[in-house]
Amino acid sequence: MPALADTLDLEALKTKLYSAVLSDVLDQLGFPNQAVKPFVRPLDDASILCGFARTGLYMKRYHFPEGHNPYELEMDLIDSLKPGEVAVLACDGPTDRIAPWGELLTTASMARGAAGCLTDGLVRDVRRIRELHFPLFHGGIGPLDTKGRAEMMAADEPVEIAGARVEPGDFVFGDVDGVVIVPQRIAAEAVKLALAKIEAEDTTRDELLAGESLRSVFARHGVL
Repeated sequence: MPALADTLDLEALKTKLYSAVLSDVLDQLGFPNQAVKPFVRPLDDASILCGFARTGLYMKRYHFPEGHNPYELEMDLIDSLKPGEVAVLACDGPTDRIAPWGELLTTASMARGAAGCLTDGLVRDVRRIRELHFPLFHGGIGPLDTKGRAEMMAADEPVEIAGARVEPGDFVFGDVDGVVIVPQRIAAEAVKLALAKIEAEDTTRDELLAGESLRSVFARHGVL
């Protein structure tokens, strides 16, 4: 868990932040490519994904030697998750072959206090996962198992997921609008700026509701 975890209150941020304002702030800070591609969607539109990345990299496989366990690294990653961490599983999606997530990994992750899962691969067992209210953002739904099709080949190293680079410890935030990856080194600053922008947007909204023009309110607050 990064030292950043000591400065960010994840439960409080889930009630205040949203992905669009974080994306705006990242643009402001010179990081314009931090949102994952829009084919990645929440399993439940009400889900909020908020935590720190633990990464896994998958690749297609077409053969496994006898006695080889293709789940080895996957199990190690899930078993080592800590509270507030997000399993970020890069599958070079969109894909119709790699499906790393299901009910049992969800159950194991929840038991360890994990904050959710982000993958550009497929997921299955969706009815059961929805019943568990586990934040899961995915690249598609399908019944396939990874065995015989894919394998996690590396863990806890930089990956790219749906067009966005993710490093272990990066701050991950997702809601119905999408998922944003905030590099760990700027996360505290980005969150501070985002919360300030939210306050300005709340003021802007109130003034617009009172009948003021967009132009005058933008001139005053610089928020649109």
